[in-house]
Amino acid sequence: MKWLLAGLAVLVALIVVVVLVGLLLPRDHVSSRAARYQQSPSEIWSAITDYSKFPEWRKNIRQVDLLPSADGKPSWREIDSRGHAIPYEIAQSHPPERLVTRIANPKLPFGGTWTYDISPTPGGGTMLRITENGEIYNPVFRFVERFFLGYTQNQDQYLRFLGQKFGETVTIQN
Repeated sequence: MKWLLAGLAVLVALIVVVVLVGLLLPRDHVSSRAARYQQSPSEIWSAITDYSKFPEWRKNIRQVDLLPSADGKPSWREIDSRGHAIPYEIAQSHPPERLVTRIANPKLPFGGTWTYDISPTPGGGTMLRITENGEIYNPVFRFVERFFLGYTQNQDQYLRFLGQKFGETVTIQN
């Protein structure tokens, strides 16, 4: 019985530490990652704005549902391989140079935008930079993201999947 109570006390203390550290971490963060592709800016633009085809090349997306437009701009819901659904909307669109998408559900424990900056590179390729301006409202999620998952994991995965779509292996850059 003593061991059980001691174990329970350690577990409660650990949870309290995680919550307290999470509360001390900033709610907002900015992360940015980039990769070069052999495709033209217009080909990259077409790939990242053809939302209905995301499941064909983004291995973590099982389904995309197109939603009614938000202020005349496209919106959609991505359902990932675990069944979690996140709605998105376009905040800005300047083809084929800049796209800003935003999480469209303020009730999620996180939110924010991804800015896709597309620029030609010498020799005919393209540099795609994704900048996340994220917000993590839940202190436990903040702790996990900061110390276990990292702020750039989703950007890195997206950039690699896009490379695989075009048969390329990309190198992720800061």
